[in-house]
Amino acid sequence: MRICLIVEGCYPYVVGGVSAWVQMLMRRMPEHEFIIVSIGAEQKQRGVYKYELPPNLRELREYFLDEYLTHPGTGAAVRLTPAQQNAVLDLLRGANPDWSALFALFGGEHPCSANDFLTSPAFLHIVQRLAEGEARHMPFKDLFWTLRSMLIPALNLLRCPVPEADLYHAVATGYAGLLGARFRWATGKPFFVTEHGIYTREREEEILKAEWVPVYFKRTWIHFFRALSLAAYSQADQILSLFSGARDLQIGLGAEAYRCRVIPNGIDVQRFAAVPPIARGKHALHIGAVLRVVPIKDVKTMIYAFNLVKAKRRDARLTIIGPCDEDPGYYEECVALIERLGCPDIEFVGRADVTQWLPQLDMVILTSISEGQPFVLLEAMAARRPVLATNVGACREIICGGGDDFGPAGVVVPVMNPERVAEGILDIGRSAAHMRALGQNGYRRVAHSYQVEDFLAAYRALYSGAAPKTGEVNHTWQASALP
Repeated sequence: MRICLIVEGCYPYVVGGVSAWVQMLMRRMPEHEFIIVSIGAEQKQRGVYKYELPPNLRELREYFLDEYLTHPGTGAAVRLTPAQQNAVLDLLRGANPDWSALFALFGGEHPCSANDFLTSPAFLHIVQRLAEGEARHMPFKDLFWTLRSMLIPALNLLRCPVPEADLYHAVATGYAGLLGARFRWATGKPFFVTEHGIYTREREEEILKAEWVPVYFKRTWIHFFRALSLAAYSQADQILSLFSGARDLQIGLGAEAYRCRVIPNGIDVQRFAAVPPIARGKHALHIGAVLRVVPIKDVKTMIYAFNLVKAKRRDARLTIIGPCDEDPGYYEECVALIERLGCPDIEFVGRADVTQWLPQLDMVILTSISEGQPFVLLEAMAARRPVLATNVGACREIICGGGDDFGPAGVVVPVMNPERVAEGILDIGRSAAHMRALGQNGYRRVAHSYQVEDFLAAYRALYSGAAPKTGEVNHTWQASALP
C-alpha cells in the first residue's frame, strides 16, 4: 500500500516522542510505501532532518506556517455565498462548521486565495458580524488582526496538493488533522487519526499560559483549535488514541464513540535485554531523565526537586539525556537556575543512545506538564529501572497498571510540585532492593502489555481493512470494514 502520513511540529525535525513513533512505523512496515506531509513552524527547518529517512519513504512534502505570512493578496474580488459565510463564522466561533463548504471554497478545483479573502470586504463583513455579536466587548482592530492571523495558515494549507495514496493518516488533529480531513473529502479514501496527546487540550494549556495572547482573546484561540480538531474527528474513519483516558477525552471533545479505538505504543523489549539489573547493596543514587529540554518537559521543576534531594542524599546525581538545542533560551534558563541554586551534580549530556546510559542509572524521572504515552518510561521499565512521572497522559496507567496485578513500577506525582517529586525520588531510592523490585514490576508490565509486535499487528490490521482490492480504487471503504 501507499500510505500518506500527515505530521505537525515533529518528524523529521524534532527527535523523540511522536517522531520516534513515525520512524518506527515506517521502518517496521517495509512492505508499505510511505509519503510524509510535514507541517513545520518555520521555513528555516526545511531540509534540516534529525532522522535518516528510511528507504520506503518515497516522498517528503514540507510546508511551513510562517511562509504564508508573507503571501500578498492579488486583489481579486471575493464573494461568498451565505452558506460559505456561515461556515467561516462557525469556524471562528469554535463550532463544527460545514467543512465541505470550506474545503470546496479554499481547496476545491478553483480555490479562492486565502490571502485574497483575508483582505476582502467579505472577510471584513464577517468580522463586523462577530463584533456586533459575541465579540462586541473586544477592540475591533485587535479582533480583525487576531482572526486574520488565526486563519492565514489554516486556509492556506487547504490549497496543498493532494498526494496520491491508498489512505491518509494524520498523526495529530490541529493543522495535520485539518489537512487529512481535506484529503479525505477530496478523494473519498480512508482517513485515520492517531493522537498521542490530546491536541485541543495541549493548545488550551499553552494559550492559557501564553503572554502574547490578550486575556479577552484566549477563549477565541482555544475555540479555534477545538474546531480544527472537529474537522479531523468528523471526517476520520477511525480515531486512535494510546490509552483509554485519551479516548474518553476525544469523545468528550466531540468524537463519535464508535469511531474511537485505543492502540497502545509498543517497544522492542529485547533491545534492552543486555541492560544489567540495578546493583545490589548501598551505592550512590544516579537519576536519569530522557527528554528534550523544552518548557513542556518542565525541566525547571526537575532541577528544583533535585536540589531538595541533594539536601537528603549528598551522593545523588542527575543526568539529563536529550537535545538541548530545540529551545536554546529555555536551556540557558535551566543552566542559570542550577547556578543560582548552587546545586552540583547535574549534567546535560545532549542527544545520546539511551541503551548506553540505562545501565548506569538507578531510576528514570519525567516531570512533564503534558504527555501522551511516553516511550522513555516504557524503555526504562524494559531495562528494569523504576520510574517517576507526573500525573499526565498515560503515565499513571503505565506506572501503576490499568487493572493488572504486576504492582507499581515507581511513583506518580502532581504536576509542577518539586516537593512531591523529591519525596518520590527519595522513596524509590530508599534501597537497592526496593528499586530492583519496582523495576521488575515495570518489566513484567511492559513485556505483557506494550510489545512492539502487538502495536504493529494492530496497525497492519487497521491498514489492511482500508486496502483496495487489486485493480480497484477504494472510494467506499467504511469503518465497519475493520476486522
